[in-house]
Amino acid sequence: MKKLIDFDGLFDEKLGEYMRMNAGKYTEKQWESIIPKLYKQFGDTYIAKAGNTPKGYYAGMDDDALVSTLVRHIEEGVPVSDFLCRELEGRGCPDALLALLASENEELVTLAVNLAGENVRAFPAYFDLLAGERGEDIKDAVSEQLKNGADAAKARALTLYESGVERERMLEILSRCKERDDRIFEILLREFRTGDEVPMHASYLAAYGDERALPVLLEYIDRDDINYLEYQELKYAIEALGGEYTRPRDFSEDGYYQEIVAQSQLPVDPEKKTDA
Repeated sequence: MKKLIDFDGLFDEKLGEYMRMNAGKYTEKQWESIIPKLYKQFGDTYIAKAGNTPKGYYAGMDDDALVSTLVRHIEEGVPVSDFLCRELEGRGCPDALLALLASENEELVTLAVNLAGENVRAFPAYFDLLAGERGEDIKDAVSEQLKNGADAAKARALTLYESGVERERMLEILSRCKERDDRIFEILLREFRTGDEVPMHASYLAAYGDERALPVLLEYIDRDDINYLEYQELKYAIEALGGEYTRPRDFSEDGYYQEIVAQSQLPVDPEKKTDA
């Protein structure tokens, strides 16, 4: 088993040395641009302790050894370098990485999700995580990846939605599908018409991008009983679908509107109480 090396710690040492040698030469903003370039160069720098460059050190490991090294970094509290992560990402979601998605260690699972990304090989495990008793942070990370690959995730998302599993998350995933599917459109429209979360469900229709939803959105936004937050999201959805809503509305007595004005610390101009 190869040695566990803190490449980021070694880089920090070299960086500190370099900054001392060049004290006063660069502004703080210039350093922000220089440091990432130095880190990239460090990846191709021979490190005697490793007997290789940081990039070469990890490139020489097979998939199992690479993932095992990642696990050891987390278990032993040694920072995980970007070189290790990039090498793992380039392996195309190996089986050893997929196995980490079933780990009880939430830090490992979250890292594995980020490394597997939107690779469809990871999708079955992602849905298992959503359907299981996992923390919200993990479910949020998984949902983001499934949204990015929504068309490949569609079939399972539809099944879980119909089964009542994480329905809001399934709606969000389905709303990101690019391929048109009347089943999805009807589900999103039905949830908008019958659900309580008007702003959220309007945003799903906007994300899906089917202009057939415009008449329903235009009818809803014209109601006098909607609040300011609902109005704003509905207006955005209408415009996102190529529509327009121009009737002047007065929300000066609306609690949400008043709170937003108060938080903005801007004086209320009586001439601008309406929002067209």
